[in-house]
Amino acid sequence: MPERKSPSAITTQAGKIQFVRTNSVKPGLRDLYRSILALSWPQFAVVVLSVYLLLNVLFACTYLAGGVCITGMLPGSFSSAFFYSVQTLSTVGFGHLHPANLYGDVVTTIEIVVGMFFTAVITGLIFVRFSRPVARLLFSEKMVISNYNGKPTLQIRVANLHHQAMVEAEFRMMIVRKELIDGDDAARRFHTLKLEFDRLVIFPAAVTIRHVIDETSPLHGVTYAQLEASATRFMTSIVCIDTVIQAPVQSQMGYVASDVCFGHRFVEIYTDHPDGRLEVDYGRLHETESING
Repeated sequence: MPERKSPSAITTQAGKIQFVRTNSVKPGLRDLYRSILALSWPQFAVVVLSVYLLLNVLFACTYLAGGVCITGMLPGSFSSAFFYSVQTLSTVGFGHLHPANLYGDVVTTIEIVVGMFFTAVITGLIFVRFSRPVARLLFSEKMVISNYNGKPTLQIRVANLHHQAMVEAEFRMMIVRKELIDGDDAARRFHTLKLEFDRLVIFPAAVTIRHVIDETSPLHGVTYAQLEASATRFMTSIVCIDTVIQAPVQSQMGYVASDVCFGHRFVEIYTDHPDGRLEVDYGRLHETESING
């Protein structure tokens, strides 16, 4: 059976690059689960509270539609029906309100089952959100191209926001751009960028990732106008191991041509102390300066 197409556009974010998919496969329940997990904590709290209130409102209206179906509930009182629903949904039940007839028994039973299911789902979601590993890597807002060891070099900066060092960090960077094929047709081509180093045994703080633009680089001789004309997109990914929970974590970032600063370099953020400590100023992680002063 063919999968149904979604009538609305689906947006996928990759760093600063946004992809809008049309005529894609219609989202299923697993996609809803992933979408909920992808919410921020405030958004997640709003969704849970909204669903909780909606369920209680629906059941309160159902109790009201049944007339005097709950002993002790004030006739026609929405607030009384609502708070009885709150007690029933949570399976607490204080005892002074209870079903008075078959209708009340049936609705109350249904709400208890829904309440147990709701509690189980929310408990599972909260557990997964707390237990899943999070990379917490901060990428520089800009990329810079300037001379490094006498050669033009593309550079980005990334910082570990965890208070513990991560290990076995692996770095990847590539570009996608429009190129002419057979002289006429334009196609998007992917190129992997060779990095000065693509692996760190220990990743404690901040590091600058560099790609030397030599004769073998797909960026050799490139200008800002060429980056714009070819709609060049930069994509970088980092995979490392969280030493606290012993699990791999991953983060990625995307850049466009307007994010590339030619003739700039990142300001120094490391300071050596006499006792051997290295101070890292995270507040200047994104700062750049012109090499011409």
